[in-house]
Amino acid sequence: MPCPALDDFDIGWICALAIEAAAASEMLDEKFEPLQEQDAADSNIYTLGRIGNHNIAIACLPVGQYGTTSATTVAKDMLRTFSNSLRVGLMVGVGGGIPSPDHDIRLGDIVISCPDGTSGGVTQYDMGKITVGGKLQRTGSLNSPPRCGWQNCKNQEEFQPT
Repeated sequence: MPCPALDDFDIGWICALAIEAAAASEMLDEKFEPLQEQDAADSNIYTLGRIGNHNIAIACLPVGQYGTTSATTVAKDMLRTFSNSLRVGLMVGVGGGIPSPDHDIRLGDIVISCPDGTSGGVTQYDMGKITVGGKLQRTGSLNSPPRCGWQNCKNQEEFQPT
């Protein structure tokens, strides 16, 4: 299928691993041809397609280059090419959960972060330390997600997308 115009892409999807990008590609209802134009400073390789009414650009972190710096670079480069249209950016993959007595989190579960108190909704392990009692003590935090649709979110069960 021919590729739509750059301004027609509204979702950017970033994967850390090639196998995650392959799975993401299989989620597409329709796949598009490669981009005909791309910002010269954008080194990402995109898989493009559509899910429902949303045109999606999928990019993967470079092989062997994991972590927040690589993810930031891929996101920044994606914005170079799709800056006029992306409304949602997703980092999707096999992330680590924080199991607790209240939440039985297992591989394959879908976890959506939700800001709560002083937490932005995502806990980054390199912004904390394990104390003598084995508990995680946060030493920093990430920014909260955008407020659109999340403003009344108190826990996972109460979140209703708008």
